[in-house]
Amino acid sequence: MKPRHAVAAYCAVLIAGMALAQGIPGCRTTSQQSSNRRLVVLTNGSSPFWDAGAAGARNAARDLKLDAAGLQVVIDRGDFTVETQLEKLKQYASSTDVAGVAISVTDENSQAIVDELRRLQESGVKVITIDSDLDRSKARDARYAYIGTDNFVAGRELGKAAAALLPDGGPYAAFVGLKGATNARERIGGFSEAAGPKFEQREVFGDGGEADVARKNVRDALDRNPELAMLAGIWSYNTPAIIDVVAELGVRDKLTIVGFDADPPAISGMQAGDVDVMLVQNPYQMGYQGVRLLKALLDDDMSTRDDILPDYGQPDGDLHDTGLKIVVPDADSPLEPGMFLPNTEFLLLGEFQGWLRENGLTGS
Repeated sequence: MKPRHAVAAYCAVLIAGMALAQGIPGCRTTSQQSSNRRLVVLTNGSSPFWDAGAAGARNAARDLKLDAAGLQVVIDRGDFTVETQLEKLKQYASSTDVAGVAISVTDENSQAIVDELRRLQESGVKVITIDSDLDRSKARDARYAYIGTDNFVAGRELGKAAAALLPDGGPYAAFVGLKGATNARERIGGFSEAAGPKFEQREVFGDGGEADVARKNVRDALDRNPELAMLAGIWSYNTPAIIDVVAELGVRDKLTIVGFDADPPAISGMQAGDVDVMLVQNPYQMGYQGVRLLKALLDDDMSTRDDILPDYGQPDGDLHDTGLKIVVPDADSPLEPGMFLPNTEFLLLGEFQGWLRENGLTGS
């Protein structure tokens, strides 16, 4: 039998050790690993685009029976600022119940975000990116994989549509939330390349995710460049802002309107004849496959990992493309399926609305 002072000392060491394990990011106890763990989907902002992403994540939680595994999916929405994402990432690092994070990166050039993601991985948290990646030339190691759109390809597909809608080209302006975000730069670059030399990019406006600023940007673009022939919405809420201002100014007949994504107001706008084409991503699958991959990584389930990332370990094998849709108002559109890549789905608006209904979505 141990002397009383020895027992007390032993208990003190044990308690201190347990406290230390809970306080150090790299130490996650067995009980914490077995129940009440969170898989966090951290968005770049609060756009309706993420409603579909949240639906996909929650349906993955249901299909994978995450409750039975002691896991829950949490959708944590950013506000389009680096500062907010950093604050949230630091909170995850100090919370021992966070098991995985899927993040849409606000700014690929933020070293602070890269550092926080590396810190999370070092602590045992599984980290992936969705929708908007890190700078893959510098910080690929700060996440396991990227799930989302090939944004340069997506920009090219919308650029092809623009060239077919307006064969003579002309000056245009583009509108986006954060001009420095990876998905913004790649989409705008791809669009410009595929639209071709007949198109002149006059300005690219950033709005920081502010709806009022987004509408003001459209007004400013048309005021400073009255000869504009095309307006391009690069983030999901930009096309609705374009629709509103163009209707307010009564200049629809002078403009071709193209945009990314399909927020509900953009869908209504196309139905009313106010949008010529939408290049639609699949945020539902970003959320669904993101949760599915995080669960596989937690379980060391390489079979599921390989189903999502069949070429993992090869160049760009850490990228999962969730696909694209080109949506046009009706069969009278000058756009045709053969103008686009074989794996880009071409849909009339009515067909696209049917797809939304089948998946319980109001936008994408």
